[in-house]
Amino acid sequence: MKSYKLIIIISLLFIFISEKINAEQIVYINMEKIMKASKAGKQIMNKIAKSNEKNINKFKNIEDDLIKQEQDLISKKNVLSENEFKSKLENLKKEISEYRAKRQNVIQESTKKRVQASAEFSQKIKPILGDYAAKNNIAIIVQKKNIIMGKKELDITDDILKIVDEKIKKIKFD
Repeated sequence: MKSYKLIIIISLLFIFISEKINAEQIVYINMEKIMKASKAGKQIMNKIAKSNEKNINKFKNIEDDLIKQEQDLISKKNVLSENEFKSKLENLKKEISEYRAKRQNVIQESTKKRVQASAEFSQKIKPILGDYAAKNNIAIIVQKKNIIMGKKELDITDDILKIVDEKIKKIKFD
């Protein structure tokens, strides 16, 4: 008699535990799509693109000027004395070196700003994901890039995108 009661209790516990496990879900989200398609994400991407375009144009002009200086120096090689030519050549090399260093610094700064903006965007989305998970009985939200294959029904990207557009209007970005 006691063994029957024990079996029934264990069976009921197993049923309740399996229902609890089945009720919670694992879903995935495409963060890159949200970054590119949301209003705040587009704002960030546009600022980054404008900044990069501005820097590319600035460095293209400097590069063109350095090329002209080099060509001018080469054309004057036979006219200038050897010491004067070497002096001007060293100055040109120094300018080229400074240009490369400045360009590298701007690239690093741009990358740093892009990473900071992405981190800020991720921080703003976390509470939204937390609320969504709590309301929809979701146990785990995984990034799509980390999934090899999954059911389309488990993709919550479009739902989160709508919520993000409602709640996040602008991201502070230099």
